[in-house]
Amino acid sequence: MAKKKKATKKKAAKKATKKKVAKKPAKKAAKKKATKKKAAKKAKKKKVAKKKVAKKTKTKRKPNAAFMKPLTPSPELAAVVGTTPLPRTQVVKKLWIYIKKHDLQDAKNRRNINADANLKKVFGKNTVSMFEMTKLVSKHLK
Repeated sequence: MAKKKKATKKKAAKKATKKKVAKKPAKKAAKKKATKKKAAKKAKKKKVAKKKVAKKTKTKRKPNAAFMKPLTPSPELAAVVGTTPLPRTQVVKKLWIYIKKHDLQDAKNRRNINADANLKKVFGKNTVSMFEMTKLVSKHLK
């Protein structure tokens, strides 16, 4: 009886190894199919994303009406910018042209502006930071 038990154990072990070998390729094939499907889905998603980006670039931004409204400068500011009504954006642009033309930016700290006689009337100070400048200029626009 001892021989029969050993023989059946060997047969059972061989059958188990054959089943495992047979299952492994099936799993690999399933994994390959799954990865191909994922790759195909990713490719579709990328195409959709590109189309959305193209649509966003076609629409133009509308400028804010408050910035584009022409405002008349005060007599102090008119000495620097001119007397014609201008939008805020153009007033700031002309101020920077004046500042650079007369070399009024501070040499060490480029954010500061050293006011000359005309700008001192507008700012009320000798030195002003570029961020504070627009705040002070808005008081001279109506």
